Amino acid sequence: MPLIELNEPLGYKRALHLLRRCTFGFTKQDIEDTFENLTPRQAITQLFRQILPDPPLPINPQTNQEWVESGIYAADQMDGELQEAFKRWFVGQMMASGLPANQKLAYSAREKIVYFLHTHFTTIQEKVGNSRSLYFQNALYRMFALDDMPPPTFPDLPIPPPPLELNFKNLTVKVSVDNAMIALLDGNLNVKGSPNENYSRELFELYSIGRGLEGSLPEATEQGDYIVYKEQDVQAAARVLSGWTTNTDFDSITDPNVTLDPETQLPRGRVRGNALDASGHDNDPKIFSNRMPGTISADPLLLNGNRATEESALEEIRQLVDLIYAQPETAKHICRKLYRFFVYHEITPAIDSTIIEEMANAFTNSGFKLQTVIENLLCSEIFYEAAPGVGDDTYGGIIKSPLELVMNTVGSFGVSVPDQSTDLTSFYTITGEIISVADNQGMNFFQPFDVAGYEAYHQFPIYHRSWINVNYLTRRYDFIRNIVNPLSDSPLKIDVYQFVKDNVPDAIAGNARDLVIELCGYFLPVSDNLTFDEDADDGVSGITAERLKYFLNVFLSDIDPDPEAAWTQRWTSGVGISTATEQLQRLFNVLLQTPEYQLQ
Repeated sequence: MPLIELNEPLGYKRALHLLRRCTFGFTKQDIEDTFENLTPRQAITQLFRQILPDPPLPINPQTNQEWVESGIYAADQMDGELQEAFKRWFVGQMMASGLPANQKLAYSAREKIVYFLHTHFTTIQEKVGNSRSLYFQNALYRMFALDDMPPPTFPDLPIPPPPLELNFKNLTVKVSVDNAMIALLDGNLNVKGSPNENYSRELFELYSIGRGLEGSLPEATEQGDYIVYKEQDVQAAARVLSGWTTNTDFDSITDPNVTLDPETQLPRGRVRGNALDASGHDNDPKIFSNRMPGTISADPLLLNGNRATEESALEEIRQLVDLIYAQPETAKHICRKLYRFFVYHEITPAIDSTIIEEMANAFTNSGFKLQTVIENLLCSEIFYEAAPGVGDDTYGGIIKSPLELVMNTVGSFGVSVPDQSTDLTSFYTITGEIISVADNQGMNFFQPFDVAGYEAYHQFPIYHRSWINVNYLTRRYDFIRNIVNPLSDSPLKIDVYQFVKDNVPDAIAGNARDLVIELCGYFLPVSDNLTFDEDADDGVSGITAERLKYFLNVFLSDIDPDPEAAWTQRWTSGVGISTATEQLQRLFNVLLQTPEYQLQ
């Protein structure tokens, strides 16, 4: 099935679906006042085509000053504290902290792509061990997230830098010499005569060409043949990538010792030796296999005599990335990752030969621009067409990651993260609590188990189902109980009575059954055509009449002789607010502690 664009207003359910998948939080007003009235293309333009501000630099909680550019630490301060501060800062960006209302969703949508890149070109905090490297890698991803928008400019520089080509292929080049990536995959150990293949192996298997469609791979006919590339290619690529090491020993980014990428103006790794004598780089030709035929040799115009230079070593990496991206399977692998991230984990051979093929062609034809492919996918009928209960998987087809669960929940209730410039303590307290709760639910942010990243985004065949086991599901339910409970000391606590007062018309809020249906429609992605009438229940609603009655019974007080009439009187009169609040707390607990609420 081709990616045909949907050309009609989204409506309520589709708007919810879009914002659940491509932001980290939205409000009921966002849906009702704006997005349900937009076509997908109009909505995507609003989300991905705004000129957005660069985020403020993270602030050192001990000095109240930034440290990533200045290098200013407090006396005897350990970098581990600042690594945690960076992670909290990133959560604040996901939650669009400090942004005006008209930019929050677009900002969050950009951060969703930054997060995708973090799950793709992964990192491990413990292995990198440097807060500034983590930050500058994150800044690199943000620079390339919206790669069909104008590139950054640097008006303060006396000499304009070379133009930056924004696309996923060029990002792959930049990542290959990024300090955090060099540290993660032992690039500093990869030298002429003693190659280390860790990064080259993951570059092929995880970050670019992949190893074909999982579950449908043909048997290899020889050892070291991975069907789309061979062991020979890993070995040759390791030699291309040789001679680089981290460069983190600098004070400010104006320090002469820092190596700045001339196009991004971000710190990167450096060659061993010096720029005119890259002594650790293997300068001999590298011959690749028949799976990706080609030879990579140093450009003689970039050599210093017969010695490799920093520029010649970089040019070899560009040749390597060109060779990899010339293989059609590379575009398909990246597009499979996008499809699983935004749509559904299962990719059948039929989907691979149609939808993925079309995405890959668009990706290649756009010059490998990620934004183009994402926008086309999110505007397509395929993204929106499924209906619960009829064998489709789009709505509620992805289990929320712990971070998404926590941020979407607090965002749905209108809880915002304070601006770090005005309330740094609360900023770090709330973002730290979000990370802590996600960790308790099984997501150790920036600390995946291995270099492949979080299992939900790569582990065939379970993918996102890896987020759920008995213990983690219980902890998800505990999270809901804690934020709804009025006695909780959680900084994420919500006021359910005020939420209903602010977001639900009195005519609906005052009718217990209508209120249950209204809240199910907002919070549960598999709810549609809801009714309390068992005879009228069409069987594809996602939430049966029987379950709606269960929610209603938990919600209403047993002590009232006519519970529904008592609720109406309580709500419309405004008398008995404490009792109404307790009832709403029971309702929100039972709705949000459901399997359906774990889905998006």
